[in-house]
Amino acid sequence: MNLALCLMNTRRPLSKRELRDSIEAYQEAAESGTEDSFNRMFERDKDDLRELGLVIDVEENPLDGESGYLARRDRNRLPEISLDAEEAAALSLAAGVWRQARLAGAASGALHKLRAAGVLAEGAEAAEAHTALEPRIPARETAFEPLLAAARDRRPVTFGYRKSGASAAEPRSVEPWALECWHGHWYLAGWDRDRKDVRVFRLSRITDRVRVRGGAFTADVPDHVDVRQHVARFAGEGATATARIRLRRGAAFPLRTKALSIDPVDADWDELEVPFGHGLAADLSEFGAAVLVVAPAELRSDVIARLRAVAGPADRADAGAAEAADRPASEGAAL
Repeated sequence: MNLALCLMNTRRPLSKRELRDSIEAYQEAAESGTEDSFNRMFERDKDDLRELGLVIDVEENPLDGESGYLARRDRNRLPEISLDAEEAAALSLAAGVWRQARLAGAASGALHKLRAAGVLAEGAEAAEAHTALEPRIPARETAFEPLLAAARDRRPVTFGYRKSGASAAEPRSVEPWALECWHGHWYLAGWDRDRKDVRVFRLSRITDRVRVRGGAFTADVPDHVDVRQHVARFAGEGATATARIRLRRGAAFPLRTKALSIDPVDADWDELEVPFGHGLAADLSEFGAAVLVVAPAELRSDVIARLRAVAGPADRADAGAAEAADRPASEGAAL
C-alpha cells in the first residue's frame, strides 16, 4: 500500500533508491539485511501491484540513466460508476448473500460508499422504499466460502458428499466452476475427476470440510457455466421422457405438483405421469413405501438400488418380498 501511494502521488519517476528512503519497511529491510533483501521485497511488491491492476510505468532519467517508477493517475483511474435501477437492486441483493459470511462488513461498507456517492439512490434504495418485501439469498452452508474461493482461484477441492437416498457419504474430487442459488439451495457445478464428467453438488449435502488441493485444473472451464441448467437437467426439468408411478393417496405432494396427468387406480393409489430426468430416482426414493414405479424399467431398478442401499440386512429381505407382492401383474412393474 505504501508503495502504491508513493507511485501515485509523485509527478516524476522515483528511483529505487528514493523509494527505499521513503518507505519505512524498505529502510528496515535494507538495514537489517542486505541490499538484496530490499530488492526482493521491492520486486515482489511491484509484481503484486501490477497483478492487482495498477499500471506502473518505468522511465529512464536522462541525466544519470537510472530507471524511475511512477503510476500516473490518468492511467489508474476507474471510470465513473453508473447503475440503472435493475443493476443497483441486483448489487444490493448480491451483497446480501454475505450477511452470514465473513465478508459481511466489506459488502456493507461498499454499499454505504455507493449510496454516499449517490450511485444507489435511484436503484436499490428506491426499490426498498416502495416494497415491504426484501428478497434474501442466505449462504449458511460452511462449504460456501471455501468453494467460492476455490472457484475464483481455479483450485481443485475434495470433500465428502452424501447423495440423496444414500446411506453414507463418498469422497469427491472436484474442479469447481461456479456456484448458484436455485429454489432456495446453493449448488456447485464442476468437473468430477473420478467420474470424468460434469457434476452438480448441493452444498447442504457436503458432509465435511472442503479441502483445497494443489495443482491446476485438468478439464477446460466453459466460458459460461449455467449452474441452473445443470441442476434442472439432473432434477428432471426440461426432460423429454416421462415415467409412470403410483402414489398413495394423501402422500408425496411435491411429486404431484410435477405430474403431467393423475388418474385414480383404487381407493388407496393414484397413477401419475411425470417428467423423467436424472434426479427423479433420488426424489422417488425419499418417499419410500408411498411410491411404486410402474415404468420405465431402468428407473425402477435405480429406485430399488437406492432403497436397498439404505436398508439394513433384515429390511432387504422384506424389501424383496414386498417387491414381488407389490408388482402389478398387468404392468410387470416393481417397487
